[in-house]
Amino acid sequence: MRERKQHLDALAVSLLVACCLFWGFQQILIKTTVPEVPPLWQAALRFAGATAMLWAWCAWRGIRLFERDDTLRGGLLAGLLFAAEFTCIYLGLRDTAASRLTVFLYTSPFVVALLLPRVAPSERLRPLQWIGLGIAFAAVALAFSEGFTGHSTARQLRGDAFALAAGTLWGLTTIVIRGSKLATASAEKTLFYQVGVTAAVAPFLSIGLGEQWSLHYSAYAWVSIALQTAIGAFASYLAWMWMLRHYPATQLSSFTFLAPLFALLFGVLLLNERLTPQLLVALMAVAGGIVLVNRKKAR
Repeated sequence: MRERKQHLDALAVSLLVACCLFWGFQQILIKTTVPEVPPLWQAALRFAGATAMLWAWCAWRGIRLFERDDTLRGGLLAGLLFAAEFTCIYLGLRDTAASRLTVFLYTSPFVVALLLPRVAPSERLRPLQWIGLGIAFAAVALAFSEGFTGHSTARQLRGDAFALAAGTLWGLTTIVIRGSKLATASAEKTLFYQVGVTAAVAPFLSIGLGEQWSLHYSAYAWVSIALQTAIGAFASYLAWMWMLRHYPATQLSSFTFLAPLFALLFGVLLLNERLTPQLLVALMAVAGGIVLVNRKKAR
């Protein structure tokens, strides 16, 4: 294995921005497809397709997925955490606004920053980096602040709790990957555990929630699912797993604050949603926070 880099380089930054751009666009795809395709059934189709694509990719490249390498325990745990995260997201969306859920979901980088140094001391953030992380989170909260107006109901608070759980599970998944044998496994095998377990679990969760299954959907719905599968669950997640193997996870996590802001921008461009001053301020603040988190230590 190549030595883990201490800072993000141009390749990592380019991949991160590209991933966050698509993850933001993916929120629009999911939002506009859910009225036609139930969310967990949509997830089942998406991750089953991603599992098949990943299997074919590994067969083509000669990457072994089933050899014994002591990754089974960590891989199954990461897969279960990944599946639980998406379940909490979809359950949360039933009870709370998407804007509120987004803010709570992006507590994930704090979970990584707080807990990962316990298993990987080199990932410890300096005070200035913590400030940058706080600025980036505050900027996301500002961008979605309109979703916090008014009185919170018990149902809404339950949805918020699911969202916070999803953010925690996302962070814990990153910690398991970075702190277990998965840290030395191929990006393909690490992702296979996650999409494979989720593909196996999601149909049962869909049945448990009483979702109606069908394969008779519009062309738009199938294009949406295809993009979520090929680019989202396969290509972008594979790139993310590769970066987790080669770069500091705490610095990578700071970039994920861009994804919800890109989602708002796509909403403005594609759904004719209103461009607010909060969004423009938030974009600049997130950029500044990311710069602080990724600033190299002075010698």
